[in-house]
Parts: sequence; C-alpha cells; structure tokens
Amino acid sequence: MEIRWYGHACFGITGEAGEVIVTDPYDESIGYQMPDLRADVVTVSHEHYDHNNVAAVKGNPEVVRGPGEHIASGIRFLGVNTYHDTSRGAERGENTVFLFDVDDIRLCHLGDLGHVLEEPQVKSIRERDIDVLFIPVGGVYTIDASGATEVLNQLEPRIAIPMHYKTPPLRLNINKVDSFLRGKERVMREKKLSLRKADLPPPGEKEIVVLDWRH
Repeated sequence: MEIRWYGHACFGITGEAGEVIVTDPYDESIGYQMPDLRADVVTVSHEHYDHNNVAAVKGNPEVVRGPGEHIASGIRFLGVNTYHDTSRGAERGENTVFLFDVDDIRLCHLGDLGHVLEEPQVKSIRERDIDVLFIPVGGVYTIDASGATEVLNQLEPRIAIPMHYKTPPLRLNINKVDSFLRGKERVMREKKLSLRKADLPPPGEKEIVVLDWRH
C-alpha cells in the first residue's frame, strides 16, 4: 500500500491491486492545489467545501458518505457518526469517521472530528485494531493537539498520520503540527508512506508519520 498526503484531510491510498481511495478532496480556495487525481472510491466525512470537492477527482469514483456500512468498488466501509464540534453538532454539524481495509491493513480516517470520543464511538471504531489512523490536530475547527493526543490514546493505532493543520499554502487559521508532536516518541517524516502488513510496528508501539504535502 502507498499513502500520499495532498494537504488538509485529503489522502490518496493505493492498494497492491491498484485500487485507489481518495479521502475528503478540498476546494482549492483553501490554498492547496489539488493534484490530478483519479480514484475508484472517494470518502466524504462531511459536507463542507474543504472536504467534499468530489468533482475534482477523475475516474467516475463511487462516493461514500454518512454513517453505516457501505460497499464501494468491492471494499467495505464502516461510517461512524461523530461531531464537528464539542456541542454534539450544534455549531458545525455532524462528521463521519470511516474505517476500511486495504491489503489487510485497517485504516481509520477521522475527518473533522471536533471532540474526544464517547465510549460507544470508541467501541464502534475499535471493532478491530486500527493499523493506520488519520487524525486532525490543528484545532479551531477540529480537536487540537491535546484532544488529538487523548483520541490517540483512546484508539491506540499502530501508526498515526496527523492532518488538518497549518502549512505554508493553507489559508485557514489553524495550528501547526508542532504542538501535537511535542513529547511524542518515534516520529518519522516521509514524502509518502509505503506499507505492508509485515512492516507495522508491534502492538502497543505507536509511530507518528508526518507526510509532506509537496509532491
């Protein structure tokens, strides 16, 4: 599997069989330039312009939205209902966390999660151990560094990839990744992440992988 970050909450995930999943494609008005992406499946965590620009992705992909179980391009997606704020959606609405497997690796994309998880949500999300967690850390519109650290401890992934934080091109006023990384062990920086099941850290050991938005 290969994972590339295109900025904000948008990732491209390519399996060994060539299947491509794109998460939360954004409108370029936020400052990033959307690359020329083609996918089999696009996931949309919520209907805000910086997460739902499905039209930017070529290949006539199937689009997965909302909670519940979905099958798209032969892949099972489980959507878990959460919120975009700490007021059960009263400020910014609902948010869907997506879980899916590629190459027998369990991935979890938290979208714009705005709160520490409630116990029933943790139970649903951890129906199986999480191998790779895409987690927002920039605060303001999502959990911040402190909240992200708490969610990390709730979900205990083997690899965590921070997202939704301030970078030079981003026009949104959110925090940089530095606060989240402070005090963390086993932090790696990569242009992209190439991963096989056998490469995963042992259970109980967390790695933080910071990906580069520049390609």
